[in-house]
Amino acid sequence: MLYYLFEYLQQYDFPGARLFSYISFRSATAVIISLIVTMTFGKFMIRFLRSRQIGESVRTLYLDGQNQKAGTPTMGGLIIIASILIPVLLLCRLDNIYVILLIFTTVWLGFLGFMDDYIKIFKKNKDGLSSRKKLAGQILLGVVIGLFIYLSPDIVVRENVKVDTSNLTEMLDSDSNPSEVVDAKTVDVKCLKTTVPFLKNNEFDYAKVLWFLDPEKYGWAIGIVFILVVTFIITAVSNGANITDGLDGLAAGTSAVSATTLLIFAYVSGNVIFSQYLNIMYIPGVGELVVFSSAFIGATFGFLWFNSYPAQIFMGDTGSLTIGGIIAVLAVLVRKELLIPIFCGIFVVENLSVILQVWWYKRTFKKYGQGLHLFLMAPLHHHYQKKGMPEAKIVTRFIIVALILAVVSVLTLKIR
Repeated sequence: MLYYLFEYLQQYDFPGARLFSYISFRSATAVIISLIVTMTFGKFMIRFLRSRQIGESVRTLYLDGQNQKAGTPTMGGLIIIASILIPVLLLCRLDNIYVILLIFTTVWLGFLGFMDDYIKIFKKNKDGLSSRKKLAGQILLGVVIGLFIYLSPDIVVRENVKVDTSNLTEMLDSDSNPSEVVDAKTVDVKCLKTTVPFLKNNEFDYAKVLWFLDPEKYGWAIGIVFILVVTFIITAVSNGANITDGLDGLAAGTSAVSATTLLIFAYVSGNVIFSQYLNIMYIPGVGELVVFSSAFIGATFGFLWFNSYPAQIFMGDTGSLTIGGIIAVLAVLVRKELLIPIFCGIFVVENLSVILQVWWYKRTFKKYGQGLHLFLMAPLHHHYQKKGMPEAKIVTRFIIVALILAVVSVLTLKIR
């Protein structure tokens, strides 16, 4: 809204109006506004939830300090959502398809997580929304996002094309504008390409998955493959963030690091000069995601003010499902979804620890008649708690690992 206001004021030479045309200025402003909203709304939210005695019902896991968390206000994800949406609505171009998809993702998963928390707290049902319903909501979101990316004419990649130079002299001798001849070397194309890390020619087209089919005749089949991949990514990362949200500040801290990585990718992919220098895909319009990512970073770091050990409020599924989904959709939109196992390594490992724990228990139970455990407790952060490591130290070390993985992810822009 402010973007359009100051764009209008530019014609009257209003002082400072031109600043809002710069993504860098709007991004910095988004962080500041997001932090202000978090601090202000966070205090109000905590007081309100405490007055209504809306607190977390902690299951007995026999962990040190666990009982102290009982009654801590939850549904703090509402703070994160508000701190993202307010600066985004104020500072982003709301006609940008990438921003629209991320606003939809935030609202959709926020509502899904809110329903889960609502059932747990107000309906006194510890299981919350059934796993099938949550999974159905995540799958539906993945299908919608995948369809929009596949069908929308606004989601394109700019590529160099071979120009027929046989008649170049004739074109230059005619009334053709020389700049038009130069511009003909690049074209915005509709494709389903993504980035493959560590490879020199690091672009992969999903059409190659069905190499035996004619893309012109069976484009719909390629679209289905792409939608399935997007759906899997959104579901996996969203659930990964949900599982990671088990210690004070862990999900918020690691998410902030992942979002910072994606901000860098969005900036270089949406900038003609940097994308050309780094020899990566230039994605028109994706630079606007830098503003959204900045708001997301401000919201997660701001939430840490209240959520760091000992937490004054928990984000609940309202926050964890949302931040995981936002990270997944951001990665897909900037064509970096194959890098998720690296910069979202904490989410991946947490997910795998649960899967391996269940698989190993079932296998050993079937083989020996008694289930064994790979970890003292899953997810992985509880394993370290069982080993006696203090909660704050676990969170700090996980965030340090997340930072290392983030640096490695950014280095893939040059290491090939």
